[in-house]
Amino acid sequence: MGTTLYVILVLIVILLFSWVKVLKEYERGVIFRLGRLLPKPKGPGLILVFAPIDKMVRISLRTIVLDVPAQDVITRDNVSVKVNAVVYFRVVDPNLAVTAVHDYLYATSQISQTTLRSVLGQVELDELLAEREKLNIKLQEIIDKHTDPWGVKVQAVEIKHVDLPAEMVRAIAKQAEAERERRAKIIHAEGELMASQKLKEAADTLIKNPITVQLRYLQTLTEIATEKNSTIIFPVPIEFLKALFTKE
Repeated sequence: MGTTLYVILVLIVILLFSWVKVLKEYERGVIFRLGRLLPKPKGPGLILVFAPIDKMVRISLRTIVLDVPAQDVITRDNVSVKVNAVVYFRVVDPNLAVTAVHDYLYATSQISQTTLRSVLGQVELDELLAEREKLNIKLQEIIDKHTDPWGVKVQAVEIKHVDLPAEMVRAIAKQAEAERERRAKIIHAEGELMASQKLKEAADTLIKNPITVQLRYLQTLTEIATEKNSTIIFPVPIEFLKALFTKE
């Protein structure tokens, strides 16, 4: 009789210990009692799960970083690229994450890949390369709308890398080079225009006071003389030559 009582006590203690569960701060326990879902998840801390009547499913509330594999995307202007992205999401309703979808991680991954292909297929290559922030927001809104019934909140979506074909990279490089040459020519032309305007202003000033022309000649001669030149070219006014060859 004593041995039987001892065995019963040991079994009771083992059963009690099996009922005791400890959930971390970021964990929640979704409880099914006789197959029916309890209204609120349990945790964190010390909880009781009355096995075998109750069955618990642990759900983490931490932010999950999902790396979306590279997807083959054909943009609206018929350019084939490979694009991968990163999705940041977390579970906000543990009960829905367990009962509304079979595997919320796999489901979120699949909807992210599908949305990435469909959204980026509607934009042109230039928009994909230059307006990533706007596309990130659009992707986040669409994916979050699909995952909301599963108790999953998508916090952010970031397009990580766009892999272009080699011929497209060369074409973009040529386009950028042509654009730089165009801007260089425009800047050079604007400089020539400004220089001509300043020369015109200087000529107008010299015409108003002819003696300044002679002073400018002397200044030029002084600048030439400072260097070791074997030949010095001295400018002579045309009017002076006309005076020499004028017949009386």
